[in-house]
Amino acid sequence: MFGMIRNSLFGSVEGWPCQVLSRGEKEEVTYEERTCEGGKFATVEVAGKQFDEASKEAVLKLLKYVGGTNDKEVGMGMTAPVSITAFPDEDGSLQQKVKVSLRIPSQYQDNPPRPGDESIQIEEREGMTIYSTQFGGYAKEEDYVNYAAKLRSALGSEAAYRKDFYLCNGYDPPMKPYWRRNEVWFVKE
Repeated sequence: MFGMIRNSLFGSVEGWPCQVLSRGEKEEVTYEERTCEGGKFATVEVAGKQFDEASKEAVLKLLKYVGGTNDKEVGMGMTAPVSITAFPDEDGSLQQKVKVSLRIPSQYQDNPPRPGDESIQIEEREGMTIYSTQFGGYAKEEDYVNYAAKLRSALGSEAAYRKDFYLCNGYDPPMKPYWRRNEVWFVKE
């Protein structure tokens, strides 16, 4: 089984098709506005656990799915980023609920394999426009919360975006120690 996951991690990684519309910098925060394609996503929801633990549990399920635990027993390869929907409370801290998603690779978009794990749903999503900011390191809950606050502050009151959730994105496999890429995305309204 580890072999399947390893192959899905070290094969080529397909990026989520996004296009940069504009870049800005304010209060030492660099951010971008991008438009991202929709499509089919494999998603897992985990509730009642802390953000980091819940995310890890869901990510492992998705890695097994793209690694071959599906009705076609096909290793689909990896896409990036792994996207974690976080639900902030009034005080900015995160609720004990996450939804982790992976865009299904292009060649399987039309007919994605059925997951062997029934906690994985296949979801069709619309394209969206997002505001994003990037940071490095191994991202934990507090990092995403801090960068969400920085992005909120940089955007000010001019920008209209969803306040009930935001996306925490990781681009790198766990064994990549340097130049890691993480992003917080706010979805434009």
